[in-house]
Amino acid sequence: MKTLRLLLGDQLNHAHSWFQTVDNEVTYVLMEVFQETNYVTHHIQKVVAFFAAMRNFAQEKQVKGHQFIYLKLDDQDNLQDIPANLNALIEKYHFVAFEYQLPDEYRLDVQLSEFCKKLKIPYQSYDSEHFLTSRYEMRDFFKGKKTYLMESFYRSMRKKYNILMENPTEPVGGKWNFDAENRKKFDKKVNVPVPLNFKNEVKEIFEMIEKTQVKTIGNIDVANFDWSLTRAQSLALLDFFVNHCLHYFGTYQDAMETNFPYLFHSRLSFALNIKLLNPLEVVNAAISHWEKHQDKIDISQVEGFVRQIIGWREFMRGAYWANMPNYATLNFFEHQNPLPEFYWTGKTKMNCLKHAIGQSLDLAYAHHIQRLMVTGSFANLAGVHPDYVDEWYLGIYIDAIEWVEITNTRGMSQFADGGLVATKPYVGSANYMHKMTNYCAKCHYNKDLRYGEKACPFNSLYWHFYHRHRAKLEKNPRIGMMYVMLNKMETAELDKILAQAEAYLEKINEL
Repeated sequence: MKTLRLLLGDQLNHAHSWFQTVDNEVTYVLMEVFQETNYVTHHIQKVVAFFAAMRNFAQEKQVKGHQFIYLKLDDQDNLQDIPANLNALIEKYHFVAFEYQLPDEYRLDVQLSEFCKKLKIPYQSYDSEHFLTSRYEMRDFFKGKKTYLMESFYRSMRKKYNILMENPTEPVGGKWNFDAENRKKFDKKVNVPVPLNFKNEVKEIFEMIEKTQVKTIGNIDVANFDWSLTRAQSLALLDFFVNHCLHYFGTYQDAMETNFPYLFHSRLSFALNIKLLNPLEVVNAAISHWEKHQDKIDISQVEGFVRQIIGWREFMRGAYWANMPNYATLNFFEHQNPLPEFYWTGKTKMNCLKHAIGQSLDLAYAHHIQRLMVTGSFANLAGVHPDYVDEWYLGIYIDAIEWVEITNTRGMSQFADGGLVATKPYVGSANYMHKMTNYCAKCHYNKDLRYGEKACPFNSLYWHFYHRHRAKLEKNPRIGMMYVMLNKMETAELDKILAQAEAYLEKINEL
């Protein structure tokens, strides 16, 4: 049966059962379309990386005998819309069946479902064979619960896949979670590995994007593009991580340092999210290396990494499918402010934001604490509408696909879901920034001041946030101490802090 199979740009799974045998009756299609480049303003590196990885995947599969139709963005017969292109291909080549892998984004799932309802030929959907849980497995796991507790889900995943388990019920090392040991500020005496750089040449793709006038943000080195764009490169990056970064990963996973944007982080999220790597093989590689080097690598390092992959990653996807599309409308604090202009330029006198945003524009990368406690925390303190925060995060980071972005942003970072995925708002003052970074050292603002000239904006905005949201947060047991401190403040002192915050909010684009 002459069949057309659709692959989306994040479905580059070499191990998928579709590719176990070559079927001359099957033709695969991958397409670059304005529909995907233009729904938000993406980082130029994100668009280039997706297109380069897609082209590499198609080429590798063609070499092995699989038939591919590949539509480039500037092809004359490209209708720039997935359903429109599919209809044209079905008609042109007389396909008599259509198949696709279930998308991981809700909007694409709806689009393809609607497309199939109108098809006059048989169709079928398949699992992407990537995730460790089904779409609605977590929804069923927490059935009847008002909040999701990641820790209980994480433990169930450890048991289900026998990961770091002493026996069916007991974890290796006697504890499920070593997070308390993994929150250290960077020690400058520690040697940081030079990042693995692949030096991909992507000039042709970049010039095509420029020619077709796709609006993008950020910077790129087209002659030395260092993201992993193939299965082989992704495996090399995984090998580099376990051999050179894993031994300090947990210890410094929350640290932020101006001279080392990657520190000991893996940079595997892009390869994972487009499915060039499988989560189990990533986890097993880390555990295998740790087992061979337990004299040099503490269990806290590997457990922290495993938790990110089989804990947070699967947890956030589960929360996404359990709550979409309503999740994308949640705004617990009823924030309405626009995103400060410096989020698009990095031009601000606040050194922490200047560095985190500037790094994001240069590298399309920031690690989870930079996203959560710098750019995310400030947006929440500034009362930015979650829609604007979602749009920025979805566009600027190379690994951002809605299923993982929106739950981390609207849920974890902005607490816009009211506590479904996080037990408290993750906001911080200059004290946290100074504790975990070297950002405060050369800043225009003074980290020790709450008000007055050059007072750090984080300080006054922090207390302003808790003051204005007292009715919604005061009874939260995880932040009760904040209200104890707030209640002990002298009225005159609090008035000065709040006035300073109001002044900063009025001129936020000048900070």
